[in-house]
Amino acid sequence: MERNDASRLDLDFDKDKFLRNLLRELSGTLEDVVGAEEASGFISIGGQRLGEWLNKEYRQGFNTDTLNFKQLCNTLVDLKRRIDGDFYIISADNEKIVLGNRRCPFGKKVLGRPSLCMMTSNVFGAITAENLGYAKVSLEETIARGNRECRVVLYLNLDNDITIEGREYFKT
Repeated sequence: MERNDASRLDLDFDKDKFLRNLLRELSGTLEDVVGAEEASGFISIGGQRLGEWLNKEYRQGFNTDTLNFKQLCNTLVDLKRRIDGDFYIISADNEKIVLGNRRCPFGKKVLGRPSLCMMTSNVFGAITAENLGYAKVSLEETIARGNRECRVVLYLNLDNDITIEGREYFKT
């Protein structure tokens, strides 16, 4: 097995387990944070926890303490594939990783629900920051907002232009 090929890893998750974990995390968060009304806030917390869980899964699968750049890029695409998304790398370098997506894991249920995109932002942001130290995730286009495809940009350097809209993630 090529050391950087995530598609060949024997990992214990699939779409069903991913969604069950998502619901468990969200319901737990709702119970813990009674009274909060913003769905994006709840999903952000659940997404962060799922990102931490998935990061551990891939690190164990690759048998490493930290994913290298190539493993990280492959992981981002692979984890979405495993939950029925269709993400792909448009470009990747030391400054940013640009991903496209032709199919949302939430299917048509995502239409008109952009708060669900926080799952992608938080999972990608958490995994990237834990392995590279920092990530700023910009959801430039999303199927949820009516775009044909998603376009997600992960900026990898803290000194990025501060005018770039996105959510920042730092290594814990």
